[in-house]
Amino acid sequence: MINLKQDGKLGFGTAPLGNMFRNISEEEAHATVDAAWEHGIRYFDTAPFYGAGLAELRLGEALSKHNRDDYVLSTKVGRVVLEETEEKQGLFEFGRKNKVIDDYSAEGTRKSIAQSLERLQTDSLDFVYVHDISPDFHGDEWLSKFEEARTGAFRVLTELRNKGVIKSWGLGVNRTEPIELALELEETKPDICLQATRYTLLNHDHALQRLMPSAEEKGVGIVVGAPFGSGIIAGGSHYEYQEAPSEIISRVDRMKEIAERHQISLIAAALQFSASHPAVTAVIQGASRPKRIQDNLNALKAEIPDSFWHELREQKLVSSKAPLPIKE
Repeated sequence: MINLKQDGKLGFGTAPLGNMFRNISEEEAHATVDAAWEHGIRYFDTAPFYGAGLAELRLGEALSKHNRDDYVLSTKVGRVVLEETEEKQGLFEFGRKNKVIDDYSAEGTRKSIAQSLERLQTDSLDFVYVHDISPDFHGDEWLSKFEEARTGAFRVLTELRNKGVIKSWGLGVNRTEPIELALELEETKPDICLQATRYTLLNHDHALQRLMPSAEEKGVGIVVGAPFGSGIIAGGSHYEYQEAPSEIISRVDRMKEIAERHQISLIAAALQFSASHPAVTAVIQGASRPKRIQDNLNALKAEIPDSFWHELREQKLVSSKAPLPIKE
C-alpha cells in the first residue's frame, strides 16, 4: 500500500477550499488546513478545477510553512486555467472568475502541471490524477475524451513516473467505468486512482462487482473521495453534487434511525465503511471548517458495534459482498 506518511487512511480533499457551494474566507480556509495538519493528516488532494485554481492557491499558501518531504500531495490534470475571465455558475460559482478549459493532450497536461506547481508553491507532486474523463462530465463524448487522455495525459504521466518526477498517477473520476477501462490498458498503466461517490454507504454495488476486484488483482490503490455522498450523509442536502433526490433522503433517514438505535453517528459508519475495503489506500473528506477535521478523525476511530453492521445487511442497506469493519 502507498505510504501516506500518517496513521490511518484519512486524507484531506480541498474542493471546499475552492468555494464549492459557498464563499469561505481566506482565514477559514487556512485554519482548516492547519487543523488537518495539527491532527496528523499528511495527505492533501486538490485540483485546478476547484474554484479555477483557488483551492490550490490556498493549499499551497497553508502548506508553505511545512517541509515538503513531510506530506503527500496530489493534484489533477485535464483542465487548464486561463487568464480570461467569465461569469460562473454551478459548483464553483463563488470561486475565481478565470475561465477553465478541458485539455487532456500532452501539451495541456504539461501546462496544467506547471500551473499547479506555481499555485501550490512547490517543485514536486506525489500523485497526479487525470480529472473527470467520465460520462457525468462529458456525456456520450467521454470515450473520445478518454482516448485524448490515453494518447496525451496518460503517456506524459507514465513518462514522469518512470523518470521519478512523480510517484504515481491514475484517474480522478466520479464513475467507475473510466478506471475499469484504464486498468485494462497495456501501454500506460495507472497505479493509484481516486474514485469519488461510487464506494460509499449509499452507492457501492457496481464498484464491488467490477472496480474493486480488478484494482486488487492489479495492485492499484483506490482513494475514496466524497465518502459522505458529497454531503447528504453528513447532514447536507447534496448527493453526488446535486440536490439529493427523495429516495436517497429516505435511504439516509433509514440508516440514521439504525445508527441512533446503536448510538453511533452515520458519519462514523460512512468513513469506516469506505476505509474497510482492502483495495482502499485512503479516504479523503472535504472540509471548510476546522472543527470538522477533528470530528471526522474521531468518527474514523469510533467504536461501532457489530450489531449495527449486521442490521444494515439484514435491511439490505449494504451489500452482502461488502467488506465491513466487523470484529467477530
